[in-house]
Amino acid sequence: MRTQVFVLVFLTAIVAWGQQQPAAGHDEMPGMDMQGMSMSHGETGMHAMHSMEGHMDMGPHMKMTALRPAQPGDAERAQRVVDAARKACAKYLDYHAALADGFKIFHPELPQKIYHFTDYQYAIEEAFRFNPERPTSLLYEKHGAGYKLVGVMYTAPRRFREDQLNERIPLSIAQWHEHVNFCVAPAGRKLEALTAHPQFGLRGSISTQEACDAAGGTFHPVVFGWMVHVYPFETDQKSIWTVDHKDGDRH
Repeated sequence: MRTQVFVLVFLTAIVAWGQQQPAAGHDEMPGMDMQGMSMSHGETGMHAMHSMEGHMDMGPHMKMTALRPAQPGDAERAQRVVDAARKACAKYLDYHAALADGFKIFHPELPQKIYHFTDYQYAIEEAFRFNPERPTSLLYEKHGAGYKLVGVMYTAPRRFREDQLNERIPLSIAQWHEHVNFCVAPAGRKLEALTAHPQFGLRGSISTQEACDAAGGTFHPVVFGWMVHVYPFETDQKSIWTVDHKDGDRH
């Protein structure tokens, strides 16, 4: 397996907003903002990918928006997003169509539970407006030599307040998430993040600046921008808006 892997970097195109469009040729996934953190070495890149496989296991490294009391119109607004996501997916049930339209697979050479097919232009647009028919990423599961479409991902700048996220999708129904308290392992210790009980990374025991400094790592309070997954082919609200897609074989 290739060892030189560029890290998950969730984009945006406005430098003034602390976000950058990925350079041509980089294996970056738009929507994530790494605050200038450079992790181009293979060990760290592979760990970043591995860490994304089970969001709910991240403990202090996962920040989610709080569920709000339902407001009039929330269910209808959320359903419009689901309908738009399903419409966006209809064209791309065959993953070849996504590739033909310019969606790029994020690290197809690495085993993943969910593969992100990302449209960089859509990701840039997410910094300015929300159009649920133009998701940042299409989410596919690997099936044999091909891919099966299961959902979409939308992104928002990390500077967004929860009220702004609520304007896009009601927080009484959906929970946006971001990845926080990330301690990058020092040089020569990157592979430790891939062990069963790591100190470093998005599943590491280190979650504070002080502990990271003591271990010789580099601490980042926030490493990715806001994101939310939608699985529009599911039939119940919990499964449609879950962070982790557990049972794609039902469809």
